[in-house]
Amino acid sequence: MLIRAIVFDFDGTILDTESVAYDAYRGIFQAYGLELSLERWALGIGTWGAFDPYVELEQGLGRAVDRREIKRNYELTYAERVKNLLLRPGVVDTLEEAKRLGLRIGLATSSRRSSVEPHLRDYGLMHYFEAIHTADEVAKVKPDPALYRLAVASLGVQPYEAVAIEDSVNGLRAAKAAGLYGVAVPNPLTAFMDFAEADLVLPSLAEQPLQEWIGRLGAR
Repeated sequence: MLIRAIVFDFDGTILDTESVAYDAYRGIFQAYGLELSLERWALGIGTWGAFDPYVELEQGLGRAVDRREIKRNYELTYAERVKNLLLRPGVVDTLEEAKRLGLRIGLATSSRRSSVEPHLRDYGLMHYFEAIHTADEVAKVKPDPALYRLAVASLGVQPYEAVAIEDSVNGLRAAKAAGLYGVAVPNPLTAFMDFAEADLVLPSLAEQPLQEWIGRLGAR
């Protein structure tokens, strides 16, 4: 089957904002004498509502906290640290190769458009994407397949002609439920996850040229 499109996740796949968010909240928990486990945090990676750090903190302390103050501290820490991030290895090369191969390129993210597009502009990536679909457009985010269904429809391809690049199990399940091929590229926070459902797992997008691995997928 010929692959005609590629759809990227954003957080943790293009830019590892997930590690920044986890480290910021982990620091807040430590200030209260608690540890925020990666396993608990990871429940919410790629989705909404599966993990609430405020509830987790209050349960650990056995009392209420000033959520507004914690949110303010988190946002200040996050904003400062995210400025120093580099794109994940191989992202630009993969986008360039996809463009050269004539693939349609989309993005499907459980984040809000207001948080994603500024990063895409800052890193000079906006022009690569023909379709960008965000949490603002759907009733349910990943692992629900709605975002990926929107993406392939916008790109004018069938789901089986598209491959999703994801870093989390929630994202991978969304892609597979929508009928796309699923390629997992774990980041340091998601490397422990079970990606058995993936059609391919790559340690990094820099590991292999795009044409090589989509050729293998298309030959299945």
